[in-house]
Amino acid sequence: MAVTETIPTPRRRIGVSAEHEHYKWWALSCTSLGMLIATINSGTLIIALPDLERSLGTTLLELVWVILAYMIASTVLVLTAGRLSDLFGRKRAYVLGFAIFTLASLGAGFSADGTQLILWRILQGIGGAAIFANAAALVTDAFPRNQLGLAMGTNTMVAAVGLVIGPVLGGALVEISWHWVFWFNIPIGVLGTFWAWSVLNETERREATTDLDLPGTALYIAGLTGLVLGVSRGGLNGWDDPLTIASLVAALILLPAFVVVEHRAAAPMLDLTIFENRLFSAASGAAFINGLSRFALLFVFVFYFQGAQGDDPITAGLKLAPMAIGMLISSPLAGIWADRHGSRALAALGMLVSAAALAGMTTLDVHSSYWLSVLWLGLVGIGSGMFNSPNTAAMMGTVPPQRRGIAGGARTMLQNTGAVISIAFVLAIITAAVPKDVLFSIFSGVASGLSDAQLAPFISNMHTALWVLAATSVVGAVVCLLRPAHVKETAA
Repeated sequence: MAVTETIPTPRRRIGVSAEHEHYKWWALSCTSLGMLIATINSGTLIIALPDLERSLGTTLLELVWVILAYMIASTVLVLTAGRLSDLFGRKRAYVLGFAIFTLASLGAGFSADGTQLILWRILQGIGGAAIFANAAALVTDAFPRNQLGLAMGTNTMVAAVGLVIGPVLGGALVEISWHWVFWFNIPIGVLGTFWAWSVLNETERREATTDLDLPGTALYIAGLTGLVLGVSRGGLNGWDDPLTIASLVAALILLPAFVVVEHRAAAPMLDLTIFENRLFSAASGAAFINGLSRFALLFVFVFYFQGAQGDDPITAGLKLAPMAIGMLISSPLAGIWADRHGSRALAALGMLVSAAALAGMTTLDVHSSYWLSVLWLGLVGIGSGMFNSPNTAAMMGTVPPQRRGIAGGARTMLQNTGAVISIAFVLAIITAAVPKDVLFSIFSGVASGLSDAQLAPFISNMHTALWVLAATSVVGAVVCLLRPAHVKETAA
């Protein structure tokens, strides 16, 4: 009797083949959608902060931590997400990140108080970490080196579109209800989840070591949280506040301990050997400084427009648009230029353009013409676009394929760490010596009844913060010039 051998049918892989001539553009569409939802969410939420303060009855510190909780979660876990993607596949991690972000957006809209909202924002940050860690790696996998600047510039351009839409959309959504600031993310998140699952091609597992660095992750979470909590509380509650002091002391102990643990761990959360590459380490330092010098700007201007100048949310959102438009224009052009001529000088020049604009912002006061704000915000956007895409392309292009997940995570972690610290220390500066009732009026967007004399301490502190940000941007330009010149690739 003959025996028929059954040959198993290979399991069909979902996604466009990586060898398809247009796969790189399909992959870019997925990562661009991720950048779009992240930046729209950021813009809509930041314009809604005064309305959240009134509707949920949050304290000023809780209001700030609605932003910071998301950023700390996404910052700390982005490296773990990057490592998991290197181990188990970037597509899986990216799709899961979209799904988690969407679910958390649904829950955030049902929050009854500030504490619940902060918890949902932490879950959003977990999803955001998976999106951020894999976006740059997926693009780098898909594109040849000589087109990487264009690809990164396109992602940055899409992010700029989100930044343009976000504040204006946020202003319109809060006119309906603050809940829709979060619920608006749901259709984009559902689309992104299924689009990424249908299009992306899964990467092969390339690392044999599957251990996760839980001690390192815990130390970084605790250390960064302590630092940000201490700095953010200092301006509001005083630097002699016991919790402020305890938080800063904990940070001083835990963050150095994190570095020691990473040196000794078999599978570290942050593989410090990646920084032995001089180009990668200098570009990473510049990314950190970029986050430090830029991110707090939107935070400051939301309260300048809605608080000090008395604008409604829609008007304030429109007034923030020039910065994103400047980035929208300069990002793809900078990416193309960097592909052809190198990225080092262009990234440094972008930092200097932004530094000049930040210094120019110190001329603004309560009654300043909007056109001055247009000029300075637009220039900051142009400088940001000149820096971001060339610097990211240089960082990711110098890393071997099997390390791109962790490299993308390291880049995002450092830039977001700078952004988190930026908000905390700018908050400490602008709240110092300002009466609590004045701060409450400004942060809740109902400062129209305050006199120029009452607003003067806030405006003065805002100028001080802007000078600090400008000086930080100059330091970033110097760091950009410390890295080796970009080596232009001609091979596809």
